[in-house]
Amino acid sequence: MDLGLAGQVALVTGGSRGIGRAVVEELLSEGARVATGCRHPEELAGIASADDQLLTGLLDVTEPTSIDAFVGKVVSHWGRIDMLVNNAGKAYPGSFDTLTDEDWQRDIDVKLMAQVRMTRRVLQNMRDGGRIVNLSAIFGKQPNPRFFASSVNRAACTSFTKTLAKSVAARSIRVNAVSIGFVHSGQWEGRPQDFFDETVERFDVPLRRFGRSEEASHAVLFLLSEAASYLTGVILDVDGGMAAYL
Repeated sequence: MDLGLAGQVALVTGGSRGIGRAVVEELLSEGARVATGCRHPEELAGIASADDQLLTGLLDVTEPTSIDAFVGKVVSHWGRIDMLVNNAGKAYPGSFDTLTDEDWQRDIDVKLMAQVRMTRRVLQNMRDGGRIVNLSAIFGKQPNPRFFASSVNRAACTSFTKTLAKSVAARSIRVNAVSIGFVHSGQWEGRPQDFFDETVERFDVPLRRFGRSEEASHAVLFLLSEAASYLTGVILDVDGGMAAYL
């Protein structure tokens, strides 16, 4: 199926590893032009692309000046941004009793405020008909006390996605989210197999395994594509059946 993405300009945050890297590589394979950044841009080396199809650099989504600089670089190079994938993020596990103010602030900055700041800056250079996909987590709709900050802040991200979808619909800009359960990504690298087995058992994942990065990226590409042209404000779970809500 032709997803209708060839020649379009996408900005993907956190494209060095895991889901972000899978999204970047899949967009490139569809013929899109892709800009991606992270805090350690040397980790982006080795992504295969055609001439002038890939733009990389430093991007810290918790720093407004870094966001401004990177978005400005993309617009200067290609003149516009058609798609934004807010992928960058990091979990700060902990209970209500153990999380400090600093933990809360870091979690808010890398989740909710990163999406808010990136989106606000990119919308200034996004044409009508653009698309935004936010990466989120099912804990935002199925709270877990062991992931207290993520449960609270991902709920805010869900509201951000749905509220923004209504706000920009008049410009035919679609805003959706992919809400993941346990998917292999950078934060899980180096863990032994026993950890994955115990996690799927503890959290009762029906498919009995972690998801693969490309299984999440397929969902992202679908929401960016013309195949999803009548979808906005959708929260698509990619969780192996883990979510217990209706």
